[in-house]
Amino acid sequence: MSAKRITVAIDGPAGAGKSTLARRIAGKLGYVYVDTGAMYRAVGLWALRAGVALSDMHRLEQLAREAQIEFVSGASTIVLNGEDVTEEIRAPEVSDAASKVAQIPAVRRALVDKQREIGESASCVVEGRDIGSVVFPDASVKVFLDAEPDVRAGRRAREVDLPVEVVTGQIAVRDARDRNRSESPLVQAPDAVYLDTSGMSIDEVEQAVLKIVRDRTSNGKERTH
Repeated sequence: MSAKRITVAIDGPAGAGKSTLARRIAGKLGYVYVDTGAMYRAVGLWALRAGVALSDMHRLEQLAREAQIEFVSGASTIVLNGEDVTEEIRAPEVSDAASKVAQIPAVRRALVDKQREIGESASCVVEGRDIGSVVFPDASVKVFLDAEPDVRAGRRAREVDLPVEVVTGQIAVRDARDRNRSESPLVQAPDAVYLDTSGMSIDEVEQAVLKIVRDRTSNGKERTH
């Protein structure tokens, strides 16, 4: 019998450092890195390119279901319908479109189906806003990554090369939208480990999460209590 597949779910608000951490953890463990936010960004990008209104729920659901989204093992590359869109999906207008697209229940269901397909095929590190609570409620390991709003804004400002005041406003809007949407809002799963990274370096966060993974798994197999 093959070893049980492990799913490490990392949730948290915008700018908490989920992507950087998940990428590093996946690399250390040899798991597939699944950036769910990038999936919504990919659909948002396709909608913008196709001139689809972000209020057209039926058409956006079609795009989400038709989208061929792939992650390249060992890299942070995301491929949409055969095209590398890694850089394009980080544009501010795509971020805004992605947040709006993510509020549509049918789009979320379509992408959750795709995320679960990936999780069923390989051990993976999945990050987003509803992974431990909705997408993988039975995940082997759940971590809720957080940081003070000003810390998150500073991190994101450096990533996108925008004034921190501008990013602070953007993050406040994103937080409100993510926490208050009716479908799969941003919440900490009851069995997730809460980790405030405000005063931590990325190396310290990585070590803390690897310890959490080790505490809940053993030799690639989920521990039995």
